Amino acid sequence: MGRTIKPPPGISQAAKKLWGALTKEYDIGDPAGLAILTAGLESFDRAAEAKKILDAEGPVVTDRWGQRKSHPATTVELASRAAWLNAIRMLNLDVEVSNRSPGRPPANWQE
Repeated sequence: MGRTIKPPPGISQAAKKLWGALTKEYDIGDPAGLAILTAGLESFDRAAEAKKILDAEGPVVTDRWGQRKSHPATTVELASRAAWLNAIRMLNLDVEVSNRSPGRPPANWQE
């Protein structure tokens, strides 16, 4: 299963690692799949960049009139995360879903 396809230039090491794992595990090699994965990983990187800014500066800023408002990077992070998750959905990857109900497992629960 899976062949090695060189990742696109300009993506982070974390994105390159995901590229390798996803192209190999799910045998993504068609042009449309690679384009979706590339766009998704670019969004993955953008969300990580915005998160670093927010971690350093906080989610709220004060404007020139002294009003507190959301940091502009919050919008970038949210939109980029949504784009990354949308790309994963568009690739229609088989993701194992837990059939457990929400909440803590019962006392006698075993996997």
